[in-house]
Amino acid sequence: MTSTDQSPQTRADRATAKRMRRFDNPWLNPKLIWGASLLLFIIALGILGRFVWNLDLVFTGSTPLKLPPVGFENLRRQEGVWDYPLGTDGGGRDILALIIMGAPNSLFVGMLASLIGMSVGITLGFTAGFVGGRTDDTIRILSDVMITIPPLLILVVFQAAYGDVSLTMMALLIACFVWQSPTRLIRAQVLSMRTSGYVQMAQLSGASTPHIMFREMLPNLVPYLFGSFIANVTTSIVTAVGLEVLGLGPQRIPTLGRTIYEAINAGALIQNLWWWWGIPTLLLAVMFIGLLLINLGLDEISNPRLRKLS
Repeated sequence: MTSTDQSPQTRADRATAKRMRRFDNPWLNPKLIWGASLLLFIIALGILGRFVWNLDLVFTGSTPLKLPPVGFENLRRQEGVWDYPLGTDGGGRDILALIIMGAPNSLFVGMLASLIGMSVGITLGFTAGFVGGRTDDTIRILSDVMITIPPLLILVVFQAAYGDVSLTMMALLIACFVWQSPTRLIRAQVLSMRTSGYVQMAQLSGASTPHIMFREMLPNLVPYLFGSFIANVTTSIVTAVGLEVLGLGPQRIPTLGRTIYEAINAGALIQNLWWWWGIPTLLLAVMFIGLLLINLGLDEISNPRLRKLS
């Protein structure tokens, strides 16, 4: 009788435990979800904004000059209007149109540069850690030398000499300086995994070196690779914005860094046109916070100890 009486409660407890296990997924990390939501907001702003907003307002002279955002006044006592909800700049361009086009462009440069840099880093890191010998020495010395070179200085000199560049060219240039860190990280991980049992079994079974590196070992490094990728995206965006604020980079393509440069160059700080440089800066901050939260979430996924502490 007792076991029969307790069976409904036991079934209920098991059902509750099953539901808890369903939601006890490390990928359902709050930091990761919030960070991804912030980045998806920026991506959606660039995609959906092209359908709901007039992007012709991004051209010079298409709007009244120096209108503030809605709810504010400028020094000439002009109030913001809903036709230009985020205000206009000193060249007669709509800030919202600049944001819709510029934010995805800045994110694109960081993503592309990081993707290229990670691809190079994965290849070199696996080759150095698994093959070893002189190959390892050469790759390690090359990455150590490259990591000591200040990338911003080299890029400033190159782009000042080369002139106007496209977003893709800018990403390629930045990628030349973001492969060293993933190379060192992956090499260290591969050195520790090379003596693992499953790697030795794959070698004894006659598997090829590329198969062992990219089919056996690479899946175990996915959380670390994602974390390194996000860190590289942040570094690439900071480098791109730094170049653009100096007046380098794409000249005719709207980006957040280019908008800030034009605001500073036109004296927006002196004229109290805070929305011209403040809104792009705020959006960059949101982008960096999103990337930071994703990185923290991936750290907790790859490190169970951090999950227990949180």
